[in-house]
Amino acid sequence: MDTPQLIAIAAGLGWASGLRLYAVLFLTGLAGHFGWVSLPQGLHLLQSPPVLIASGCMLFVEFFADKIPMLDSLWDAVHTLVRIPAGAALAASVFGWDHATAATVAGLLGGTLAATAHVAKASTRAAVNTSPEPFSNIALSLAGDAMVPMALWLSWSHPWLFLAGLLLALVVMVLLIRSLARFIRALWQRRRNGRPTAA
Repeated sequence: MDTPQLIAIAAGLGWASGLRLYAVLFLTGLAGHFGWVSLPQGLHLLQSPPVLIASGCMLFVEFFADKIPMLDSLWDAVHTLVRIPAGAALAASVFGWDHATAATVAGLLGGTLAATAHVAKASTRAAVNTSPEPFSNIALSLAGDAMVPMALWLSWSHPWLFLAGLLLALVVMVLLIRSLARFIRALWQRRRNGRPTAA
């Protein structure tokens, strides 16, 4: 694999880990296990049967936890401590520790992308949870379910297209985080002041 493809894969693993870590672990391991892609040495552990079983079980739990209002936000809060370092570790593993400088840079990139994706996801879901109906929550969750395999596939098959899409997604996410932060702050102020929130 050439350097742009390795960078795209590292970025894809980091970014997607911020959305659906267990889907990233399971799908990447499954692709390597069945020979659909040739995983870098540092990612070979993901294709072992015990890791596939564990990540598959956690993917199953996360799929349903992410569809239930309020439980999804609790799940996101707990996984703040998991997704970001995992995204950094996965990105670094693409290059392997025999290329320490590249692995360190990839780890920083992966952790930053995972943090951005995680904060955007968590703040969006927190804002959506202010609505009493569950359908928007489920629709957002299903969109996340679809985005992760698409991002992983693009990062492996069309690295330049993925990197262009990732740049656009990052701009959107940063703007979304800023807007949602203002919305949540205003909502919190209304509740503190005892005023009813808008329906």
